[in-house]
Amino acid sequence: MDALDRYLEDHKPQFLENLKAALRIPSVSAQPQHKADVQRCAEHIAAHLKKIGMTRAEVVKTPGHAVVYAEWLGAPGKPTALLYGHYDVQPVEPLELWKTPPFEPTERDGKLYARGACDDKGQVYMHLSAIEAHLAVNKKLPINLKLVIEGEEEAGSESLEGFLTARRKELDADVILVSDTGMPAPDQPALTYALRGICYTQIEIVGPSRDLHSGVFGGAVKNPANALAGIIAGLMDADGRITVPGFYDKVRELTPAEREAYAAVPFDEKGFIAETGVVQPFGEKGRSTLERIWSRPTLDVNGMWSGYTGEGSKTVLPSFAAAKVSMRLVPDQDPKAIFAAFEKHVRALAPPSVKVTVKDLHGASPWITSPEHPMLQAAVRALARSWTKKPALIREGGSIPVMATFQHTHNLPCILMGFGLHDDQVHAPNEKFSLTSFHGGTRSCAYLYEELGIGVRAEAGAAARGHGA
Repeated sequence: MDALDRYLEDHKPQFLENLKAALRIPSVSAQPQHKADVQRCAEHIAAHLKKIGMTRAEVVKTPGHAVVYAEWLGAPGKPTALLYGHYDVQPVEPLELWKTPPFEPTERDGKLYARGACDDKGQVYMHLSAIEAHLAVNKKLPINLKLVIEGEEEAGSESLEGFLTARRKELDADVILVSDTGMPAPDQPALTYALRGICYTQIEIVGPSRDLHSGVFGGAVKNPANALAGIIAGLMDADGRITVPGFYDKVRELTPAEREAYAAVPFDEKGFIAETGVVQPFGEKGRSTLERIWSRPTLDVNGMWSGYTGEGSKTVLPSFAAAKVSMRLVPDQDPKAIFAAFEKHVRALAPPSVKVTVKDLHGASPWITSPEHPMLQAAVRALARSWTKKPALIREGGSIPVMATFQHTHNLPCILMGFGLHDDQVHAPNEKFSLTSFHGGTRSCAYLYEELGIGVRAEAGAAARGHGA
């Protein structure tokens, strides 16, 4: 081992303790009761960045939650990377489903369980650990590095674009780095070159002015819950195809090269479906499961409520019903255009005897980049050095709203190099992060900085100095 590898190996326990300290802070951005915790987490991360040697680290106020900004610019003539991550986390409810407390990080069977363990504190701390290793061993980084770690990603990143726009010149870079994605298998590294966007809505149905006795008024007045059920049933046909007019007009079909790459991904479809507890997959007819989750749009009900839901019976005809409905979007779908078409379709499906409101809660554009870009090829080499398997080039079904924001504000190549697994329970109880992913990801980040610092060169040269895992 060289000195960098030795440091990465010897400091694994400390890297893990650093992550656990951040995981103990309940930085739930969506819940007002955790506002002080979110601020405390920002200050904690800024202090850690100063401790490991970043020349500048500050907590920047925004109209919402703070952004942590840090930099190290001591590599003249080398590329500058802008690293993005987020320190906020999803709510933990339902709390009773957690096997161990969500903000008391617990190691179990080679995995670390806590809210934020994978999304995204664990992946942020891979980079912080790699930075620490370079600065401790070499007293410098191989590249110039700027960090933007926000506190609102899980709540829509409402303040981030203003921050990026106001500091556009200060945030200038050659490439953007993000680790908030995943890999197909525990030993299969991957680079993500496309993400789905999102259109998140709420449908509200109002009927009578108050709840009514179902015996007296049932059959005479349209039940808003029934009306909502009919609307939702009409949003998708039996073949899993969304019925909103024009919904698929701008959806790209996969290229032959992409289909070939999909076929090469070590994807265990049966295992993937089995982990959900359902007996068989379902989705758009004629599409594989990987196509459905990576490159096709979706429409899903995320929640519904109406009438009486307590114990026992109450024969009520509710006055109000509502549902939250999200659509995952793919290149080149536009969230605003999709919402307009969706709202029109919902109103067309609604009976005239109820009042319908459709709200656009938030949206994010899909994102795609070329996997052949030299910056992404540097990441391919870094992963090849860190893992035994050749890295896969994949799409991902989730959304990272900031990617479209970066595309708008910076128009730079982006490297999405993540290490989460599909069973990491992200956004659910018992979220985890494999220690293999954490330590392998840390090593990959350290090598990525080296590869970006070396620049574009032949693949043969990269292979000659590969480390392997």
